[in-house]
Amino acid sequence: MPLLPSPTLAERLASARATSDALFGLIKTDFLYERPIRERHRIVFYIGHLEAFDRNLFDQRLFDLSSRDPQLDRLFAFGIDPVDGGLPDDLPADWPSLAEIRAYGHDTRTRIDAQLAARDLPANAPIHDTAAQLLNVAIEHRLMHVETLSYMLHQLPLEQKHAPGATHAVPDDRGIVAHSMVPVPAGRAELGMMKDRGVFGWDNEFGAEQIDIPAFEIDRFMVTNGAFLEFIEDGGYTDKTWWNDANWAWKEAQGIAHPVFWIRDEEDWRLRTMFEEIPLPLAWPVYASHAEASAFARWRGARLPSEAQWQRAAHGALPGEADNFDFRNWNPVAVDATPDSASTWGVEGLYGNGWEWTSTVFGPLSGFKTFPFYEGYSANFFDGQHYAMKGGSARTARCMLRPTFRNWFQPHYPYVYAGFRCVRE
Repeated sequence: MPLLPSPTLAERLASARATSDALFGLIKTDFLYERPIRERHRIVFYIGHLEAFDRNLFDQRLFDLSSRDPQLDRLFAFGIDPVDGGLPDDLPADWPSLAEIRAYGHDTRTRIDAQLAARDLPANAPIHDTAAQLLNVAIEHRLMHVETLSYMLHQLPLEQKHAPGATHAVPDDRGIVAHSMVPVPAGRAELGMMKDRGVFGWDNEFGAEQIDIPAFEIDRFMVTNGAFLEFIEDGGYTDKTWWNDANWAWKEAQGIAHPVFWIRDEEDWRLRTMFEEIPLPLAWPVYASHAEASAFARWRGARLPSEAQWQRAAHGALPGEADNFDFRNWNPVAVDATPDSASTWGVEGLYGNGWEWTSTVFGPLSGFKTFPFYEGYSANFFDGQHYAMKGGSARTARCMLRPTFRNWFQPHYPYVYAGFRCVRE
């Protein structure tokens, strides 16, 4: 069978738009002004934001997109980081009508597409080309939002969503995956990359660092729901021994007694997936906040890996066709379901199925420079309040499952499709 040509950058942008449009289509219209996560904007903001971002990014950098509605350009320009402290207090009536927002988006897309039709770029356009770089930013920015919007939609009541076909999760009754750790020999980990590689990356990915890592051992698989259940049953949420002061205070103030996706019914634990509630699948990875993951690791007599340790453990691993990513599923799969993409040392499931928390505070690599067209993308979060994550989830686009990609969130934000594994020196 002949190989199909790679899609052009304009075709990739169109595909990303179709993906985001399909996600918004899952929400019943009456609930588009809801705010399912209190730290975030209302859902309707993001319908406008994705289009405003592209317009604001391309205008006068790639071509002329003189503003037709400066007020909406500004309104939809920036999102909200989930920070501790003040919460947004706007009302649905404070936002434009859905018709007005959709008309703004349609007009913006039409004008962008007319310009792109005249100067379309192939998939292999050199990344130092301004147009190629900006289009990659627009594509990946939108796909990032498709994932983080999935976190928001997950928190919507089930009756406020349209469930597409073939979404039902298959409860996993295989029991707990046996816990085991594998040794990783001492060696060098490489973080980031140099710009002369000629491939796209975000500003925080550049500035390659070589770090010598002493030998350690790491969980072969991500920690499962079954293993985390043992922590809960052993009183993990009621014993301050396993929590630092800030995490304990957060847990107590919020009344947190289990991961946010878990539900305790009269007889047993259940898991709230995107479209239904199912018996807790013990072999799936647990999704938990950094605070909860850190407490579990201490309880086990271990800790979370550093970003460099994770990178060392992932040596030789690449995303495989059987791995769980690129919007193929709405749910995780068992942590031991993809042995064919193991690392050199036998660590499995490193890409897809759930981001993985590290103990590394998110910060710049050596020689970091901001993107001049998006100065706040990373630098605004070099504040000591965010932790680096690696890997990817079922809702992470394939293009972002590269070894250098760095994600980050705050330790007390529980809605991310993020799990973890433990290490010991």
